[in-house]
Amino acid sequence: MPPPPSADAGVAAPALPAAVKLTVPSYLEKVYWWAYVHPNAVRVFEREWLVNLILFGNYGRLRDAALADLGETVQGKTLQVACAYGNITPRLYSRLAPDASLDVVDILPIQLLNLGKKLPADDRVALLQGDSSSLACADASYDQVLLFFLLHEQPEPVRRATLAEALRVVRPGGKIVIVDYHRPEARHPLRLLMAGVFRKLEPYAKDLWDNEVEAFLPGHDRPASIAKTTYYGGLYQKLVLTR
Repeated sequence: MPPPPSADAGVAAPALPAAVKLTVPSYLEKVYWWAYVHPNAVRVFEREWLVNLILFGNYGRLRDAALADLGETVQGKTLQVACAYGNITPRLYSRLAPDASLDVVDILPIQLLNLGKKLPADDRVALLQGDSSSLACADASYDQVLLFFLLHEQPEPVRRATLAEALRVVRPGGKIVIVDYHRPEARHPLRLLMAGVFRKLEPYAKDLWDNEVEAFLPGHDRPASIAKTTYYGGLYQKLVLTR
């Protein structure tokens, strides 16, 4: 992983109109300024080869696994919670049925602006500033929800709220697709390296080694089913939750 960009480098990030501005969570400002918040973050990390390198060559495999569960042709209303570097969202867009829609919610204007450059203008797609732990949409308003490498970046209370909101906004019978880190096998050759990366750069990620994602779901709103698949010696996981 390349070193974080200098906190003093670059220019101010473009902003959305003041009427839709939301406060950036303090943990993002403190822990992930170098990866998402600072203007240089996009310039450094918006490279597909680098995203693939960070995931040890597994980006395409994990992206395609997530998309496969959303459908070869994506129907209905889909919500992606948080932007992501790489081409997962353009690939998702390319699968949209003519009458389908895609909303992407992110708290950071700079990430929404970056994603907007990767997508064509299309009335079926909306890029919305919002908080994953308090979504501004009605109950059961989406057919499916995607969380791609988001949960490991959130402190436990935010992670719990994000999962509760995802369950709230997906319709009965709809699904939530989650791809993220997972506890690797005991003899995994990258186990010690990743433990060091987590200690240094991703302080909330080890939660997903120490606990199943199911442990962070709300007790009052359990999914009807959970299907789990692990990849690359257990270092990554995909979960499909059915409401």
